[in-house]
Amino acid sequence: MVKQTGLGRGFGALIPQTFDPGLLTDENERIHKLAVGSLEPNPEQPRTVFDEVALGELADSIKQYGIVQPLVVAPTSSGYHIIAGERRWRAAQKAGLKTVPAVVRTAEQQEKLELAILENVQRVDLSPLETAVSVERLHQQFNLSYAEIGKRLGKAETTVHNTVRLLQLPVDARAALASNKITEGHARQILALKDSPEAQAELLGLIVQNGWSVRQTERYVSSLKAGVKEAAQAQERVSGDTPDTERLSQRFGTKVRIHRTAHGGQVQIAFASDEQLADLLSQLEN
Repeated sequence: MVKQTGLGRGFGALIPQTFDPGLLTDENERIHKLAVGSLEPNPEQPRTVFDEVALGELADSIKQYGIVQPLVVAPTSSGYHIIAGERRWRAAQKAGLKTVPAVVRTAEQQEKLELAILENVQRVDLSPLETAVSVERLHQQFNLSYAEIGKRLGKAETTVHNTVRLLQLPVDARAALASNKITEGHARQILALKDSPEAQAELLGLIVQNGWSVRQTERYVSSLKAGVKEAAQAQERVSGDTPDTERLSQRFGTKVRIHRTAHGGQVQIAFASDEQLADLLSQLEN
């Protein structure tokens, strides 16, 4: 059983089906309305080229819904530098907005907050979802790439990416992960079926109802990806005991397991002694 943290039952409601990074802003941070003309790009911003088509689409969205996530800015002698949100600022100009919502922080405040979040991510008792939220906040509010976050945390970039992907889980799956009904390994297998919300929901139910291990869950997902269309057939493969394994077990006089993957699988034949192994090899050679 995974150690319970102080996440609370309502955590799933904090991150909706379509994850909105704006929810990562602390509620107690005051949001200001700043004139668009008072803001300027951060000279240290690594991104210099912006997709004009994507900016146009974002501008259309802003016209309809406004800016959901406030920008993060730092005061300068002439106005403000944009710490995070330059793309939203550029789209706001296209949309004709006169002001934008922003959280104002000094460079010192920003550095202290970044350090606090990094320390928070490194806590051993942090749940996978709490870690994912903290990492995404570093990415969104501090313009840190996942590679840079990984470097600061001493983790591979792929590990950081996989952590953040947990935020893409369906609401029910996030709630199950938060309450330790499933593990992070189970969650990754649910994410593997992201193209089919129905299949994700069904898999979650099977894991919880049957107490499947991560390995069993992997077999189920592999079966679906291998082309098994009926869930019942996929479940049969998970059990490990099938007509095929029973037939092979009778032939060799020992336990036989079939482990399927998306591209084939393995046959596992158990033996209790060197003598039994020699007998099995003899049968296989004949």
